[in-house]
Amino acid sequence: MEWDVFLQRVKQAGYDGIEAGLPIDEKEKALILNSLEKHGLKFIAQHYETVEKKFDLHYQQYEQRLRNLASAKPLFINTQTGKDYYTFEQNKQLIDFARNISEDTGVKIIHETHRGKFSFAAHITSRYLHKIDDLRITLDISHWCNTAESFLHDQQEAVDLAISRTDHIHSRVGYPEGPQVSDPRAPEWQEALDFHLQCWDKVHALKQNENAAHLTITSEFGAPPYLPLLPYTKQPVVSQWDVNVFMMNLLKERYSMRTKSQESRAKTEK
Repeated sequence: MEWDVFLQRVKQAGYDGIEAGLPIDEKEKALILNSLEKHGLKFIAQHYETVEKKFDLHYQQYEQRLRNLASAKPLFINTQTGKDYYTFEQNKQLIDFARNISEDTGVKIIHETHRGKFSFAAHITSRYLHKIDDLRITLDISHWCNTAESFLHDQQEAVDLAISRTDHIHSRVGYPEGPQVSDPRAPEWQEALDFHLQCWDKVHALKQNENAAHLTITSEFGAPPYLPLLPYTKQPVVSQWDVNVFMMNLLKERYSMRTKSQESRAKTEK
């Protein structure tokens, strides 16, 4: 699907913007950015492409990708940073380097909780958060459920610390045996949805208490292989588009109502 057609559909569905990567090629990048402006959509830049194993080369590619995204002047950059097998010091070098790029470009950079990255598990990410005072994250807690094979009820301290340092949410719903349930609307996934909603509610409440201008959320149910397929025919078990629109509408309504309720209480107290 062409970008212009896709973004028109995004706008009509009621989204405020998109989160995506950008090509290095300047003409291709300009095409996407111009289309975003045409449709009045906001842009969150996403970095995920740096997968090189050798640290020195990884470091160089990481800089190239982040600077390319920063040149587009997005709301902020969400980055999947490092490797789960890099040492603490190696991953910290990348995190520190992202801070330097942020200061140099004026574009905020935050780090996504994601399998395979420095932030692949709650207890591991907790160490980084304790050691790096200004580390801010995108909370995609679905990955941690999968990594820990649980809804993290025995890691509440690590989860609460992560929530306190969250600036952006990915609203994928995971479960103990996978990072994405087949359909969050189905009753068999109610426990998984409720757990994620409880975490997101805490982030929203903290942002309200901080008088933050807004909380950004990306509805991020992914395509196959995140999305299960039927055997043999390889047909998706559900519409990825419909699930993401459902999550967008659910959370818009949920947090709009909570914000209005808080504003009403504030007026009453006055």
